[in-house]
Amino acid sequence: MRIIVGLLSTAVVLGILAVAGVIGVVYHYSRGLPDIDQLARYQPPTVTRVHAGDGRLLAEYASERRIFVPFEALPRRVMRAFISAEDQNFYEHPGIDFLAIARAMVTNVRKVANDERPIGASTITQQVARNFLLTNEVSIARKIKEMILAWRIEQVFDKDQILELYLNEIYLGNRSYGVAAAALNYFNKPLDELTIAEAAFLGALPKAPDRYFRSNYRDQAVERRNWVIGRMAEDGYITPDEARLAMAEPLEFRRRDETETVEAPYFAEEVRREIVDRFGEETLYEGGLSIRTTVDPVLQRHATRALRDGLVAFDRRSGWRGPVTRFESLQDWQGQLAALKAPAGAEEWRLAVVTEVGQQAASIGLGDGSTAGIPMEELRWARPIQESGRPGPEPKRPADVLRPGDVVLVEPLAEEGADEAGEEARDGEPTGYALRQIPEVQGGLVAMDPHTGRVLAMSGGFSADISQFNRATQALRQPGSSFKPFVYLTALDNGYTPSSMVLDAPFVMDQGPGLPLWRPQNFSEEFYGPTPLRVGIEKSRNVMTVRLAQAVGMDKVADTAERFGIYDELPELLAMSLGAGETTVLRMVTAYSMLVNGGKRIVPTLIDRVQDRSGETIFRHDVRPCAGCADVAWTGGEAPAVPDTREQVGDPRTIYQTVNILQGVVERGTGRALLSLGRPIGGKTGTSNDYVDAWWIGFTPDLVAGVFVGYDQPRPLGSATGTTAAVPIFKQFMEAALEDEPAIPFRVPPGLRLVRVDPGSGQLAEPGMKGAIWEAFLPGTEPRPGEDLVLDGSGARGVPEGAIPTAAPAMPAPAGPGIGTGGLY
Repeated sequence: MRIIVGLLSTAVVLGILAVAGVIGVVYHYSRGLPDIDQLARYQPPTVTRVHAGDGRLLAEYASERRIFVPFEALPRRVMRAFISAEDQNFYEHPGIDFLAIARAMVTNVRKVANDERPIGASTITQQVARNFLLTNEVSIARKIKEMILAWRIEQVFDKDQILELYLNEIYLGNRSYGVAAAALNYFNKPLDELTIAEAAFLGALPKAPDRYFRSNYRDQAVERRNWVIGRMAEDGYITPDEARLAMAEPLEFRRRDETETVEAPYFAEEVRREIVDRFGEETLYEGGLSIRTTVDPVLQRHATRALRDGLVAFDRRSGWRGPVTRFESLQDWQGQLAALKAPAGAEEWRLAVVTEVGQQAASIGLGDGSTAGIPMEELRWARPIQESGRPGPEPKRPADVLRPGDVVLVEPLAEEGADEAGEEARDGEPTGYALRQIPEVQGGLVAMDPHTGRVLAMSGGFSADISQFNRATQALRQPGSSFKPFVYLTALDNGYTPSSMVLDAPFVMDQGPGLPLWRPQNFSEEFYGPTPLRVGIEKSRNVMTVRLAQAVGMDKVADTAERFGIYDELPELLAMSLGAGETTVLRMVTAYSMLVNGGKRIVPTLIDRVQDRSGETIFRHDVRPCAGCADVAWTGGEAPAVPDTREQVGDPRTIYQTVNILQGVVERGTGRALLSLGRPIGGKTGTSNDYVDAWWIGFTPDLVAGVFVGYDQPRPLGSATGTTAAVPIFKQFMEAALEDEPAIPFRVPPGLRLVRVDPGSGQLAEPGMKGAIWEAFLPGTEPRPGEDLVLDGSGARGVPEGAIPTAAPAMPAPAGPGIGTGGLY
């Protein structure tokens, strides 16, 4: 009896000590554990998707490519596969499966004896605790913390919430976070289309996520998948017949379908920067945003093509800079070519090696081992650049351009060229490709809806592979004469009319002690005497513009430029009237858009709206109030009235006068190459001092586009102007963009009188006069019969005081970056 009492006492003491020990261990490892409440606030990192205006995908941004699926949308088949594979007693245990732990301990005794890796007994809840709140450190301390946290999680969350967290967070290999991403990446299927065998394979992946999808582990993957299928049958989730059929199913992976995307890398990068500035980098890469942008894929394609073609055409006029590289030996030229990486910017072209040079063509070899040729006709542009830096004479034979061993870029000829090439090839001269080189010159193009500020297309350079620097939004360049319309608009706002006469005569300004006199010149280096204000824009007269800016005051010109958003603060220097201040293509296009829309302020935008992961709109560009727009399913009735809340930044009458004058630039001035478009169109060229920057900003009543061409490190473009470098790009873009659009006239605001005048003199047109135009005048300012508008600056009607000044007072010297004479043409 005494022995029994002793044993019982000892057992009680040992039990008390064991409980105390467990309490002590739990207390020790509980200190400093993470707060499980953060699981209730957990939002898994998900993919942010950027969509074009038509809904197609433009770009994706993610730190982890995860697709979150709420518990209600998770297929039972998938959930059961993971429960059978990872935690059979998931819905019964309190977060810790003691039976599984005991079974693992017994199994591990044998495994350790055989020097095998021991197995674990972590429940799904424990894995959630480890994945969300702990590290993957292998230690007894981490395991104890994991068990404590698992128990706590089970007290706060129900089983369905825990399973939702687990299936959306788990890493399953092949760049797949969560079961939805894994279903797409392995089988190219949504979750609800997975077969039993495919669901079982996903359930098998947690054991070795980076192994089972590799071809050299296919047998082990099938074995593990079939084990999971067996467990599902054992647990009653599938029938024995279903299990047998599932095990017989071959394990076949399917490449995920390529999503149809819109190619607009400069646009997408600009959107990315804006989202980071507005919401932060973490929200962009982990927030699962849905971003609807303004880009029109069709217009974007035309813009990209027009800019690339225009830069290539300009670069060809600059001469041939030589091959990409050279092979010293043509032995194994195919292997050498295959090992060579094409330079950035050559994504549309192919590398080729010159194998032979004939009299009428150069033979080339391509990376796939095929051979072809470049006909002499495709080499005539390639005038080798001489030591002076200028292109030499036109080559007469292929040897003037190429040598065997030269590695060059080529592009297949068009279909008709290929047919001709085939005939020539039968005569012994291989043909079929055109010689190409990546341009050194760069440029930018922006197309905008002038009524909303929505950017419909943007190309910021020849290729984003060369540089993601966006010449449309980031390059600060002198706009030259494309700024002049805002000088003339200022004059029209201050009493001038399109027929007012301005003296085009030598202008000299004293810049101050020790500085040379400033003598602005016209592009033609001639002077034309008293000239109608309209002609000053149409012919891009520099001296008239300076004289006009001086007469109305540079303070007023600066105010106009700032109201239209061209500059934040324009120095009040006369040189600024010729476009010597630096700005961007986007700002210029926005300013011209406000001319086209009658002076309504618009804010340029690339983004229509942003929605968070739950579908709530967290940003919208158009914030106009619309009581009838919310929660209404439109059934084809009358659309709700939306108020026009745009600020008026100028008098719509003088703005229309400016637009009308800019139409004359196309009809009679520096934009005559655009007459072939056959529709109302206006715009203005710009060429900065020393031919460094070439511009054209042009418009129709509903579309504005601007083009800039120049070198990233500013240097002269030779003798190229906005007319020769930028207008052809604009023309190619507009031809494609407006192909199916009707030609409509510009909208005339009320409060104007249209009078037929002679555009060369500004006076009333005689009856039947050829070349007469309808000119817009504010009532009471139109010319009268027999009135001579060439006055002496005394302030007579139609010619404000100072319209024809004869001398210029001393002005501060131009100073600071971006300030030059500007405005050549």
